[in-house]
Amino acid sequence: MTFLNRTGLGFLAAVAAASSAPAFAQDVPSGPISVTGGVELVSDYRFRGVSLSGGDVAVQPTITVSHDSGFYLGAWGSNLEDTPTYGEIEVDLYGGYATEIAPGTSIDVGLTYYWYPDGKKAAGPADYFEVIGKLSHTLGPVEATGTVGYSWDQSSLGDDDNLYLGLGLSAGIPNTPVTLSASAGYTDGALGALAPGGNYWDWSIGASASFGPVTAGVKYVDTDIPTTGVKAVDKYYDSGVIFSLGVFF
Repeated sequence: MTFLNRTGLGFLAAVAAASSAPAFAQDVPSGPISVTGGVELVSDYRFRGVSLSGGDVAVQPTITVSHDSGFYLGAWGSNLEDTPTYGEIEVDLYGGYATEIAPGTSIDVGLTYYWYPDGKKAAGPADYFEVIGKLSHTLGPVEATGTVGYSWDQSSLGDDDNLYLGLGLSAGIPNTPVTLSASAGYTDGALGALAPGGNYWDWSIGASASFGPVTAGVKYVDTDIPTTGVKAVDKYYDSGVIFSLGVFF
């Protein structure tokens, strides 16, 4: 497949330009608005356990603008395995509100628009919205996050809805740059079409290490979707080890 098309290159270039700004930003007085972002290289793009890059390497830039009131807007992108419906590029446009509601406890409520700019219209619409809510609690070096994602009936989802429930745990190892993580998720509805009955579980366990702006990671990902014995099909949801390397500011 073509690794990145013209649309993807333009998006990556825009985020790369933003990612090169830290030296300049240091000369700007701090204010109520902050900008964070970066770019990450992953050996396979897995979304809730399912590969969307077909087992190929993906480049994933991101940028978020936040206000100290708790409101934020951002964009995230990735190349995909080229398909008639989705094309080669995914861009997630998101916004929401995050705040601490008690010592160590935070909420994050937002809306994400999954946009596939070069998807072929002949294969039907692909873009869709999802409301996402998160509740996080930190105790010492351990953080637990519960996630609920809901997409209502939309033509791109076959006029069906979708529910996602997730739980993630992370813990930094004291006096080291290493963070351990584990997660489990349940998908039920339109986005579970690959699974018998339209629902499935996914899970992962991994570790990452940060050295200044650079973060390297590795994780094991799997689902309970039954394999078929056909490698060309099973690669989308079979178990795998994913490597990542990113630069963030």
